[in-house]
Amino acid sequence: MSDPRPIGVFDSGVGGLTVLREIVRRSPAESTVYLGDNARAPYGVRSDEEVLAFSTQSLDLLAEREVKAIVVACNTSTAVAIGALRRRYDLPILGVIRPGASAAALATRNRRVGVIATPATIRSHAYFSAIKDENPAVEVYEHATPTLVPFVEAGELSGPTAEAAVADALAPLLGERDAAGESIFPRPPGATIDTLLLGCTHYPLLRSIIEAQVGEHVAIVDSATATASALAELLGINGLEADPDADATHLQLTTGDAGTFHVLASRLFGSAFPEVEQVELAVAAT
Repeated sequence: MSDPRPIGVFDSGVGGLTVLREIVRRSPAESTVYLGDNARAPYGVRSDEEVLAFSTQSLDLLAEREVKAIVVACNTSTAVAIGALRRRYDLPILGVIRPGASAAALATRNRRVGVIATPATIRSHAYFSAIKDENPAVEVYEHATPTLVPFVEAGELSGPTAEAAVADALAPLLGERDAAGESIFPRPPGATIDTLLLGCTHYPLLRSIIEAQVGEHVAIVDSATATASALAELLGINGLEADPDADATHLQLTTGDAGTFHVLASRLFGSAFPEVEQVELAVAAT
């Protein structure tokens, strides 16, 4: 038996498109419905209560579209709300933190992993716990980088201003002391990370700048590929796979400006990217 229903993919904005791209590559027969809550992005600077409320409203909309599984392609929502969301819906809900943490724990050679993410994700220590679950010997250095998501949402993915913002955001992880000369992390002198986990699905869109900043000696890991593989396994275990010969369809929804969303999405998917539909949720942006 095959299941032709689509997979729901949710993010606070355009960042989850990096996960959607890998899902389409990994499972080309699967149809998808993507929802970006761009009108209320970024989530990472909001309270946990707001993140839970907004995430619930967004997943309610996807559930109404009769999806067979939902990927919460937002690290902040995964960190804050994944437990409550799984209890609310009678269908598989997959987050992005566990797959990303597993990939980082496998990638590190010196057992020192840096994590950059939104303030809400860092506050939850979800990546710290997930990486430690994979390998308790790994040292995890978490750092909030709230300035990066607005660059991605604005489509500013290159240029001197974005480069300066990335350099400033990464400085505490790559250097021993901050601008005031204060120690950032309690690590031995000379110890440096060899793996950087991009703990927000927006950040891979800045990957070229990040790679130039950290250098060749630091492996960069994001959760998109690992999440796509985990989703394929989940669908197989639950007997939810689409017919391999099916013609997949892809619907894009945003609570923000459809034209802006389409421009950014086209950079990832090319000119064949479908049109974007604007939708409204119950609570307006604040």
